[in-house]
Amino acid sequence: MSGASETRAPKPSPLNGFEETVKDFWVSRPRRPHAGRKVAGVAAAIGYRYGIDPVVVRVALVVATIFGGFGVPFYLLGWLFLPGESDEVSGFESLIGRGRSSVSPAFAVVLCVLTVISVGGAFSGSWFDGGALISFALIAIALYLLHRNRGQENRPAPVVPRTQAFTGNGAFTMTDTATAAPEAKAGWDPLAADPAGWDLPDAPSTQPPPPPAPPTYQRPERRRNSKVGSATFALAVLTAGGGVLANLNGASWFSAQHIIGLVLGVVGIGLVTGAFARGGRGLIGLAVPLAIAGMVLTTVPFENFDFRGGAGNLRETPQAVTDVKPLYQHAAGDIDLDLTELPAGSPITTSVVNGAGNTTVVVPDNADVTYDCRTGAGNAECFGHETDGISQDALTGVDYGTDGPGGQQITLHVKNSVGNVEVRRG
Repeated sequence: MSGASETRAPKPSPLNGFEETVKDFWVSRPRRPHAGRKVAGVAAAIGYRYGIDPVVVRVALVVATIFGGFGVPFYLLGWLFLPGESDEVSGFESLIGRGRSSVSPAFAVVLCVLTVISVGGAFSGSWFDGGALISFALIAIALYLLHRNRGQENRPAPVVPRTQAFTGNGAFTMTDTATAAPEAKAGWDPLAADPAGWDLPDAPSTQPPPPPAPPTYQRPERRRNSKVGSATFALAVLTAGGGVLANLNGASWFSAQHIIGLVLGVVGIGLVTGAFARGGRGLIGLAVPLAIAGMVLTTVPFENFDFRGGAGNLRETPQAVTDVKPLYQHAAGDIDLDLTELPAGSPITTSVVNGAGNTTVVVPDNADVTYDCRTGAGNAECFGHETDGISQDALTGVDYGTDGPGGQQITLHVKNSVGNVEVRRG
């Protein structure tokens, strides 16, 4: 044993306080890799740093963009403040002269401007009040918990700053300024020895090494089914089924948008849980179409879609006042209601509600009709008045026909979620 004392590196201690965790995150923050990136490598950096599939991070950012608006600002912040794999500092730190970065100062300024604009847009253009603040809080909490649990794993190695070679004159120069010795003339031996008497060792063999053996094929291990994925999928199905049943029982809050949002929330919780338990990757295939459907239903202001009434075409021609139903309702399909066969009698009030499809109501020529017609997305035409587009104002009024007041009194309410509405005389 030598007399020198042996020093061992201290074992990384778990992070205790909030301030310690935040400081350690900044010191060992993820580095954007060159390989595996899609745009700037922010999602890949977070995934590689904490042992998460980068696809899960990308899906989480897409969901945060759709339902809170903070996904894009977070990505720009990561691009600006996370250094590259071979960079000394981040783009923002390079902008203020802290070191070298692959992000040029001009592009760093552009990122700063885009970040400010996107943050303002997220907080002002969210589809529900406080959405950007909630998504920002969820992202920050997720990063904090990830670093607190896995901050000691996959810590990036520090990048050594580049140093320029020192050049000088005199005794401290790195360049040899001595005059080279003159080249010996061919055939002249300064030792005056007989070249034939030199006994020099043979030159070493320069045979190339044998080629490496071809790699043997190994069948990849089959992944075990994740309990997190199965449990999340079952819970998502139960959530969707419960929302549809609540809608069928008259709970108007459980619209298609809200049901998809609830299911997507369940899937998101499953993805976060799977990130810690190393499972649930198959939930991505469920989250992506749900996110697209939710984006369509939330950005396009459809009226609340109603699941009640079944599907298919519905045609009704009542022959008497008692045959008229108070409600004609369908979830999907065309509705044709013909009231021209009704004899004159007591006043009639009926409603026609259609989820997706065209609705046509024909009334007698001499009837006095009080009407209310609307559609969430499509064309509405009632007694010569017309609207076209998305979430237009309802057409309301009273039409007495060509003979004036005094005919059969009919009160008509027509509502479509998606499709065309037409009310005319027959």
